[in-house]
Amino acid sequence: MAWIYLTIAGIFEVVWAFAMKQSEGFTRPGATAITIVAMIVSFALLALSMKSLPLGTAYTIWTGIGAVGAFLVGIFILGEQANAMRIVAALLIVSGLILMKLSSPA
Repeated sequence: MAWIYLTIAGIFEVVWAFAMKQSEGFTRPGATAITIVAMIVSFALLALSMKSLPLGTAYTIWTGIGAVGAFLVGIFILGEQANAMRIVAALLIVSGLILMKLSSPA
């Protein structure tokens, strides 16, 4: 169950990052509210996952999901640049996440 919590926490991290971008410096109330709620949900689920997962594993996976997810949202929704170096960097992050998962005892 901890891995499910952690995955959902990572997805909510992507949601709050995107909503924060849409809030335009917290000047748009709707996007600001979504940012705050998604942050709370993300942190709460991360905390639940940490009851049984090691700190290093949980935090690394959580931030990795957020980083790669925000990268993909930036490209596919916001039209940000997708050059070879950025794609390789994202693939390296994903590789690290896979290795972290494989090395985790839980």
